[in-house]
Amino acid sequence: MSWLQVVVLSVLQGLTEFLPVSSSGHLAIASRLFFADDAGASFTAVTQIGTELAVVVYFARDIARIVKAWVTGLFNATGRNADYRLGWYVIIGTIPIGVVGLFFTDQIRTGARNLWLIATMLVVFSAVIAAAEYFGRQTRHVEQLTWRDGVIVGLAQCLALVPGVSRSGATISAGLFLSLDRELAARFGFLLAIPAVFASGLYSLKDAFHPVGEGMSASGAQLLVATIIAFIVGFAAVAWFLRFLVRHSMYWFVGYRIALGAVVLILLGTGVVAAS
Repeated sequence: MSWLQVVVLSVLQGLTEFLPVSSSGHLAIASRLFFADDAGASFTAVTQIGTELAVVVYFARDIARIVKAWVTGLFNATGRNADYRLGWYVIIGTIPIGVVGLFFTDQIRTGARNLWLIATMLVVFSAVIAAAEYFGRQTRHVEQLTWRDGVIVGLAQCLALVPGVSRSGATISAGLFLSLDRELAARFGFLLAIPAVFASGLYSLKDAFHPVGEGMSASGAQLLVATIIAFIVGFAAVAWFLRFLVRHSMYWFVGYRIALGAVVLILLGTGVVAAS
């Protein structure tokens, strides 16, 4: 990989990881459109460590409170409050993507990064996000979360393994369908992503140096710089996005997804860009 590609893609990763527009889809599109080659799923997974570190720092107080409540609740039944339960819901919700990710690793790294699929999912999943925004009643708050919510949002997170879907788009949509308020749906989805993304990034680290499937190799210095850039940009993005969701709907992103997907489909159809 060139240093220009590293910088551009890591900035793009930081900007799009938390928005419901698919960061992996954006990296695949930008790689082929501007650099004529795909950076690969492993590079994407490693740079996501940077954006998840941004989530950890941003939610540091919440995470510390949840972990403390979870540990306390294990040994003291009287301390089993909403934070204790939330800790369990994050654990429960992480299981599905861990299992699915291990079983479909090869497909995720190869066939799933086809631009025809990515562009199609950008358009098609926009309808799901719009439906969630339209039908979601947003009447439930953190005290009302249940293990069922953890399972359903966790299953929805599995859809993020397909580039073009969007992890935040899938988890927030699931939360809205469950009548969670929009900010809670986003926060829960971000917390749920932390163990999954860290595990994926560490698992893919060796392959980012020497891809076993499709993708370009990166040096240790390039991966380090990419992770730092993704962290800085990602921290600003998550702070902005959570403030945005308090007053605005996700319809803004639906229009963007459809427009981008349509443009990519036209470029593919006219042969301007290769699908893989």
